[in-house]
Amino acid sequence: MAEAERIIGTPDIPDAAGAEPETPDERPRGRRRILVLFTVAALAYVLDLASKMIVVAKLEHHAPIEIIGDWLKFEAIRNAGAAFGMGEAFTVIFTVIAAAVIVVIARLARKLYSVPWAIALGLLLGGALGNLTDRIFRSPGVFEGAVVDFIAPKHFAVFNLADSAIVCGGVLIVLLSFRGLDPDGTVHKD
Repeated sequence: MAEAERIIGTPDIPDAAGAEPETPDERPRGRRRILVLFTVAALAYVLDLASKMIVVAKLEHHAPIEIIGDWLKFEAIRNAGAAFGMGEAFTVIFTVIAAAVIVVIARLARKLYSVPWAIALGLLLGGALGNLTDRIFRSPGVFEGAVVDFIAPKHFAVFNLADSAIVCGGVLIVLLSFRGLDPDGTVHKD
């Protein structure tokens, strides 16, 4: 591994052969990117968790609240499946997938030298953690819990803030990929 890094080099490190940077300004900035990733993830997770707690306490078993006429409502729904309520029999599989996404993002964090990628992965991580928390701790049981969804646009699936974070993170990753920006900070033209 060290030989590969010596040959290929590492972004933001002046001498990848192992010499220490000369000044503090030349030190690798990967730690800051990891901080951005985990800050975005924590913010997305806390907002999702707080919104679900409010929805369960104030909206569940009550009539929906119209936000913009019948175009947008807040309506508490428990979803054991994926988007659009599909796959309700596969709740355990969705739990495993969410856990795998979290592990992959945590492993990618070591090689992260791009702020936009840190934001995108932070959104994915926070959203995955939010829905995984529901799957583990909500009824009917551990790893089979139903996710609390409450944002109900007309003619669309009901979703939550974790779902929004996942979608925004995914869209950002696609845009970054089209622009040729890699998580390690390098830019390539294909």
